[in-house]
Amino acid sequence: MSLERGRPRSFNEEAVLDAALQVFWRHGFQSASLSELTKATKLNKPSLYGAFGDKKSLYLKVLQRYLNMLVESHGAELDTEKDSKKAIEGYLRSIARMLTSPVLPGGCFIITGTADIGGTIVPKEIEEALKEALNGSEAILAERLHEAQRKGDLPESADPERLAKLFFTLIAGLAVQAKSGAEEDKLNSIIQTAMTAWPGR
Repeated sequence: MSLERGRPRSFNEEAVLDAALQVFWRHGFQSASLSELTKATKLNKPSLYGAFGDKKSLYLKVLQRYLNMLVESHGAELDTEKDSKKAIEGYLRSIARMLTSPVLPGGCFIITGTADIGGTIVPKEIEEALKEALNGSEAILAERLHEAQRKGDLPESADPERLAKLFFTLIAGLAVQAKSGAEEDKLNSIIQTAMTAWPGR
């Protein structure tokens, strides 16, 4: 074993992933350059790839970090609010707040990433991971809407799966709006209108 391999890392792994997250969030996998990644992380290529693997491996680690952030940031809205309609609306507004945060790149990391799907440069593993992330986000909504129906917050005639698709499509649209410069108030106005689709009892 070489001395280099046994030498402890002189950087904070989470801080490096957060820096790489900003780059990939802004540009997606395909357009994020190595020079931007090394500049943002303050690591040269050998150190960056030595710690996290190649660009693909780094992106996948960053994607997982983003998903964990989503759960921590927005999941409480679905778990703590007893009224199901308020829970879904709170979840959407929490996401709108993130999408328009001035300290973040704007829009949604996942939605930005899916723009690369189908490209010749994007590895299959990344396409699959992004699709899985999209399906997982919709599944979270569907699970909460099924719970709402069991509690009586949704009528039996309602279709939780279709509602989940509606709200997930709304999130994707909000992400595009935010990426184009829409502010939080505008997104919240769209959310308020969309919540009128909630089925009455």
